[in-house]
Amino acid sequence: MTRLLFLTASALILTACQAASAEKNEAKKTSKVINTASSERSVQRGEALYVEFCESCHGANLEGGLAPSMADDVWVHGGTDDDIRRIVTEGLEEAGMPGFGDVIRGENLDDLVNYIRSDVRPKSSVPVDRVPSVQDQVQIDDWATNLSEPWGVHFIADDTALVTEKRGKLWRVTSDSRDEIKGIPKSIDKRQGGLLDVATDPDYAKNGWVYLSFTHADAEDDDALMTKIVRGRIKDNAWVDEQSLFQAKPEDYIKTGFHFGSRITFDDSGHLYFGIGDRGKQDEAQDLTRPNGKIHRIMRDGSIPKDNPFLETEGAYPSIYAYGNRNPQGTIVHPYSGVLWETEHGPRGGDELNIIKSGVNYGWPKISYGINYNGTELTPHTSLPDMAQPVSQWTPSIAVCGLDVYTGDLFPQWKGRLMAGALAYETVRLINVAGERYVSEATLIQDEGRVRDVTTGPDGAIYVALPKRIVRLSPKE
Repeated sequence: MTRLLFLTASALILTACQAASAEKNEAKKTSKVINTASSERSVQRGEALYVEFCESCHGANLEGGLAPSMADDVWVHGGTDDDIRRIVTEGLEEAGMPGFGDVIRGENLDDLVNYIRSDVRPKSSVPVDRVPSVQDQVQIDDWATNLSEPWGVHFIADDTALVTEKRGKLWRVTSDSRDEIKGIPKSIDKRQGGLLDVATDPDYAKNGWVYLSFTHADAEDDDALMTKIVRGRIKDNAWVDEQSLFQAKPEDYIKTGFHFGSRITFDDSGHLYFGIGDRGKQDEAQDLTRPNGKIHRIMRDGSIPKDNPFLETEGAYPSIYAYGNRNPQGTIVHPYSGVLWETEHGPRGGDELNIIKSGVNYGWPKISYGINYNGTELTPHTSLPDMAQPVSQWTPSIAVCGLDVYTGDLFPQWKGRLMAGALAYETVRLINVAGERYVSEATLIQDEGRVRDVTTGPDGAIYVALPKRIVRLSPKE
C-alpha cells in the first residue's frame, strides 16, 4: 500500500514536472514568437524611417548614392550601433550630413538602427515611376570595364575617349585598351570631390586643347577646397602646356567635401561655361562676391567676356553668368538651338532642369521644390519675384548627374533630345524639348548602376558611365 502510494505520488510529481516543462517550453516558443514579431515590427518601422529620411541620399537598397553605402559594412565614421545612433543624431558637418536628433530619437532611433543592421534589403522603396520606358529599344553592351568611378567621358576619335576617374586618373580609353595620361594636376578625392569633367576645345583638331575641372586644395591648407578649371595638351600620353583658367581667391576656399559641380560646355561664340555648387554654404549662392552656387562664363583662354552681367557689380566675381544654383552637375549648350541647359541637385526633392540665361537668379535657397533632409521645411516658397522657375523638376529627387544632347544617327527619332543621368534612380532620362520648352521624358535605361555621365559617341551610339564601367547603347535588333 505504501509502495503504491509512493508510485502514485511519483507519477503525479512526474506528470506535474512534465506539464511544467511543457508549459515552460511553450512559453519559450511564445516568447520567441513575440520577440520575433516585435523585432520584425521594429525593422518595418525602421524601414519606414529610412525611406522617409535616408533613402534620398543613401539609396533605396542602402547601396549608396549621394552618400556612402550602408550595405557593405564599411564604416568610415564608426560602425557600432552607438556610432550609428550618434551620427544619425548629431550629423556629420564635414560630410554634409545634417543631424536628425530633433525628429528621430528614442525607440524610433533604435528601430532605424535595427533596420540598417538587418538583412532586409527591399528591391525598391522608391514609389512607382510613371515615366514611360524605352529601354526595350536599346541593346546594352560593356564598352570599357574595370574602371574606378568614371566621372567624365569625352570622345576624341572613333572608339577613343578621354575618361576621368574621380580618384584622380585621366585615361585614353578604347574598347580594348587604355593608357594613363601622366602629369595631370593634383585633385583632391574627398567625398564628392576629385577629378571631375573632361572636355576638348571645339577646335581641338587644330589646337589640341583639353579642359579639366577638379577639386583643388588651397596651397596652405589641404582641407580648404574649391573647383578649379585648367586646360592643357596631351603629348605622348603626358599632360603638357597647362594653363589655369579659373581659380577662386584663397579666402573663398571652403572646408567641406561636397557640391563642387562641375561640367564644362562651349557655345559657338568662344565662351566656356561651368558650374560650381554651393559647397554646403547655401546662402552664399545668393552672394555675388562668392564663386560657389553659380554658373560661370569665361573665354576659352580664361579671359572674361566683356558682356558678362556682373562686371560692374562691386566685389562680384567677374566670371559669374548666373547664380542661385545648388549643385549643377549637368550643363550643355544645345547644338541645334544654342540654349544652355542645366541640371542641378535639389535637397530632398526638387532636382531641377533649367535654362541658364545671363544675370538670372535661380533662387537657391530662397525658393525650392525640396525640403530639408530631416523632413523639415527648407523654405515656404517655390517662387518669388525676380527668381527663375525651373523648366521642369523631379520630386522625389533622382540625383541628376551628367547631361548631353543626342546627336547621332543610330536613333534618328531621338535626335536633339536631352540625355540626363541620375545617381539615386540609376537611370538616364531621355527628355524631349522644343526650343526652350520641356515636352516630355522617358526612361532610357534603368537599374544598371548609378549614372555619372552620358554622351553621344562618334558612331552614333550612346555611352553611359556607371560605377565601374562604361556601357554602349545601340539599337536592339
